[in-house]
Amino acid sequence: MLLTVGLDLIINFDNFWQLLPLVYSSILAAMILGVLAGLIGPMIQARDMAFAVHGTAELSFAGAACALWLGSSVTLGAVVGSMLAGVILALMGLDGKNRNALIGIMLPFGLGLGVLFLSLYQGRSSNKFGLLTGQIVAVTSADLQAMLMVAVIVLVVMAIFGRRMFFAAIDPQIAEAQHVSLRKLSLLFMFVLSLVVAVSVQLVGALLLLSLLITPTAAASQITARPLFLYGFSVLFAMIAGVGGILLSLGPGLPISPYITTISFLIYLLCFGIGFLRKKSGWQNRLNQPSNLQNDLTYPMDNNFLDNNCSKH
Repeated sequence: MLLTVGLDLIINFDNFWQLLPLVYSSILAAMILGVLAGLIGPMIQARDMAFAVHGTAELSFAGAACALWLGSSVTLGAVVGSMLAGVILALMGLDGKNRNALIGIMLPFGLGLGVLFLSLYQGRSSNKFGLLTGQIVAVTSADLQAMLMVAVIVLVVMAIFGRRMFFAAIDPQIAEAQHVSLRKLSLLFMFVLSLVVAVSVQLVGALLLLSLLITPTAAASQITARPLFLYGFSVLFAMIAGVGGILLSLGPGLPISPYITTISFLIYLLCFGIGFLRKKSGWQNRLNQPSNLQNDLTYPMDNNFLDNNCSKH
């Protein structure tokens, strides 16, 4: 009886169709964010920068909190904070050891600044809470415009430099030997990541950002190793988590973030189970043997280089 009552408070579809028109803009925002998260997620995983996302999110949170306190644009503040974190990581933390140390310094610093600015802010408490846990159900037209601008920038950068950045992330030593500037690619990647983090923090919150930027790609990597499929599944899973979280939170009227994180986690568990069964059954040709990057990524090098060095990845 108590379990039924408890579930009814969490999952409730009363007045669902009446409430649905109120969140059309939020659903569109979740879909855009799903595309952004799905496109940037594989890059984050290939570069082993999941921890960096959290550090960038904390400085973005500090920038947004400062803007909220000063009464200026929260979006602009989040972008400034993210960009600052991105530049620091790209210029000072190129290798993993330095990067993790920098993130360990930046994360508490950004969180502390954010808490300070929120303490100084005398406005609505919901605005404070939203920067930490998200407020995707309160998406404005300005938020949508900012997300669309970021989406266009990310799509253009990925279309032009995505294959090269992904290859350099997989094997930086070989890329550097072929006179590819890892620092320039790192700066470009951190620029894109900073933009995505900035718009994401306002919607899903600094504390729960990893549920959309990391978990969908981690789930996709359990069922495929082909780069193109990895991107496709990452986008799909992120969109399912975002849109599903909005729809499930309508009836109970609870914050959306727990639903997004739960859906992302369940998707990961499902994909992990599928991957485990495929390993046990011996069907591993798609799970553990990625296709040749010459077909999927077309890195701008000669064919012999790709044949000799990419098939092993």
